[in-house]
Amino acid sequence: MPNPSVLEGGCQCGSVRYRITGDPVMAALCHCSMCRRANAAPAVAWAMYQESQVVFPDNGPALYESSPGARRGFCARCGTQISFTADYIPGLMDITIGSLDDPGRVPPTLHYWESKRLPWVHFADPLPRYPEFPPTE
Repeated sequence: MPNPSVLEGGCQCGSVRYRITGDPVMAALCHCSMCRRANAAPAVAWAMYQESQVVFPDNGPALYESSPGARRGFCARCGTQISFTADYIPGLMDITIGSLDDPGRVPPTLHYWESKRLPWVHFADPLPRYPEFPPTE
């Protein structure tokens, strides 16, 4: 029987696989233009974890510095977007929820960068919305 506190995922072609242990720090839908462009999508669902929770057993993702101090991880073979790390969130890693084997297990709990949401995108959910980043504790 699978361990309920372990998630697995990877890219479309299977070249990059990962395993996550434990619960996310947060899970959210991002509407920023950088995420939209990197994923070619109107919004991106991310789950944030401590970097120590995420293991790439074989090949880790290739990295692209999308802005100073911010790195996006993707499969060098098929292009699937996998991760995001940045100097302003030290020790944390965002994983694209869509790259999980079972993405239904990690539902977003908020929207951020709502101020950048495309005007034709509307989500019919009651989740909180933040114009930029959500408040941190």
